[in-house]
Amino acid sequence: MEKYSLGFDIGGTKCAVILGRGEIPEKPTKEFIVDKIRFETRQERGWREIVEELLSCAENILERNSVRAEQVIGCGISCGGPLESRKGVIMCPPNLPDWDNVPLVEMTEKRLGVKTILQNDANACAVAEWKFGAGRGTSNMVFLTFGTGMGAGLILDGRLYSGTNDMAGEVGHIRIAPDGPEGYGKKGSFEGYCSGGGIARLAKSIAEKKLDEGVEMSFCKDKSELDSITAKSVAEAAAAGDETAKEIYGICGEHLGKGLAVIIDILNPEAIVIGSIYERSSALLKEKMQETLEKEALSLSCGVCRILPAELGDSIGDFAALGVTFMNE
Repeated sequence: MEKYSLGFDIGGTKCAVILGRGEIPEKPTKEFIVDKIRFETRQERGWREIVEELLSCAENILERNSVRAEQVIGCGISCGGPLESRKGVIMCPPNLPDWDNVPLVEMTEKRLGVKTILQNDANACAVAEWKFGAGRGTSNMVFLTFGTGMGAGLILDGRLYSGTNDMAGEVGHIRIAPDGPEGYGKKGSFEGYCSGGGIARLAKSIAEKKLDEGVEMSFCKDKSELDSITAKSVAEAAAAGDETAKEIYGICGEHLGKGLAVIIDILNPEAIVIGSIYERSSALLKEKMQETLEKEALSLSCGVCRILPAELGDSIGDFAALGVTFMNE
């Protein structure tokens, strides 16, 4: 009897129900994804209507692929926190404002008759890269989001570690400089220097000073363009040779190295897998990051840790939801 896995990827803008194979592939391929249904969240409808659509889509995807409940090894749910993974309850994430104490695991198991596991999206992405991507084959791995924010998922001794109340991995809140761009409510934080918003704020500050000094920059011609600076526009300028843009990514790379050194010294992982911005812009970050790592981290720990770009790219949401199903395997 062929086995399958089921996944829910829940976001403030879009949701997806994914049907996958029941065995972990040697390499991540689109063939592992059997079928998928996506829909707009339209959060103004309220959680009950959205959950009903999720469960209806799950029933639909199973029916149209002739999959019975007993063929499904489990359902994994990836959703932004805060949530209580052990209780299977979503607790009012910022992007889902009325989802207050929603017992989604209980509702899913009752409706579909399959074992269900809930995880926050950073942890789910960590599991995905560990099971399907760059961290495959490791026992101790850290995944860093490095996107809109900076968060971590921790795989320790071959298991996901989420902490006492699902707050493990909030590395973006670590202060790595006395002052600097603000992220996660703290100036000089890891997220302040190493996130999309943090890079944009750093670039705005530097660009304003450069304009006062008469320096020309391709990503910001005058002060009217300061508010339109993004991490992407600076990266594109740096790749094209803009010196100020390269300086900005050099500063980011230096602070990325500082944050990685803290993680390496404390957790001694085999690999740190970094997504999003690092995945796209590692060439701009790697030199300063490596220089700082060699200064800041313990050499014995640093020597056994590989820093790797994430592999799953735009498919990570699908693999994250399905990967939760394989957490205990």
